[in-house]
Amino acid sequence: MMLTPILQFGTSRFLQAHADLFISEALTRGDAPGKITVIQSSGDPSRATRLAALADPGGYPVRIRGIRNGQGFSEDVRVTSVARTLNTVTDWPEICRIAGAEAEVILSNTSEAGWLPQVDDAAGAFRQSMSYPGKLTHLLRARFRAGGRPIQVMPTELVARNGEVLRARVLDLAGTLDAGFADWVAGQVRFVNSLVDRIVSAPIEPAGAVAEPYALWAVEDCPGLIPICRHPAVRIVPDLEPYARLKLHILNLGHTWLVEDWRNRGRPERYVREVLAEGAVRDRLLGVLEDEVLPGFVARGIDGAADYIADTLDRFGNPYLDHRLADIEQNHEAKVRHRIAAFLDWSGAAAPRLRAMVAARPAG
Repeated sequence: MMLTPILQFGTSRFLQAHADLFISEALTRGDAPGKITVIQSSGDPSRATRLAALADPGGYPVRIRGIRNGQGFSEDVRVTSVARTLNTVTDWPEICRIAGAEAEVILSNTSEAGWLPQVDDAAGAFRQSMSYPGKLTHLLRARFRAGGRPIQVMPTELVARNGEVLRARVLDLAGTLDAGFADWVAGQVRFVNSLVDRIVSAPIEPAGAVAEPYALWAVEDCPGLIPICRHPAVRIVPDLEPYARLKLHILNLGHTWLVEDWRNRGRPERYVREVLAEGAVRDRLLGVLEDEVLPGFVARGIDGAADYIADTLDRFGNPYLDHRLADIEQNHEAKVRHRIAAFLDWSGAAAPRLRAMVAARPAG
């Protein structure tokens, strides 16, 4: 078995059509450090077929469907970056060996529930019932005991400042185990903040996915950063803040505005793509984004907003994506506060239509 410098926690279709795809394409050009060992950490036995398919030497399929630069786009690719798959329930000793002897980068995209603290996180030895940060702590401890070479940890979960949050959790847990180990984590483990953005709309069984053309993996630069791959969708950036603002206050804000407009019109459509097919609705959305949102980004000195608006309209109009308005509507009032009111506070933009939308909410 070949050495795998990338150890990945998570088997989601998002990872299959995002990081694993980028690494696969980069490997064909010699622009990635090597292949991936994928770890299933949930212990779900029903995913055995998926694990086998992910490591098929012939690869697994990703179908990219949608709109790019205003034109229809369709491409089928095979992802061959996964060399092997393991399960924390049955393969923990081998996972620890790889972490100690092979891995240079630990990548993750686990479930939101997987980050929640568990009672067994305080245990002195690995237990399957631990959270992902708990499992990671014991995996890093195996690395420490195997000689303690430096290593890079790259979470891609949708947690603000995800690397810093994960580092704090691991340091807390490490401190209860061994002071020397905790010092090693603090000095030799590089936790990297990143932000990911791609809609992966459907799985392909037993492994593979359907994804939109747009893709971004913004990685915040830091001393000693190991580029996980060189790929057009992967950007090493000095600060994630502009990218987080673009996503929150254009893509997410646009979704929330569409739901508000949809409600006001009596909810005639089911999907975002159907709304964008309505010329009048599209024009209203474009007016809000160009006349009210864009000036806020300009005032804050953030470049790229105009291009991101164009990409967002392509994404919303994707004819292959069944993005239900009723799903986006969930927690709508909180989204108005976090996406729209927060934009107004941050930008200071005049934005009369957005301000009227916020003002229509009950006080408090």
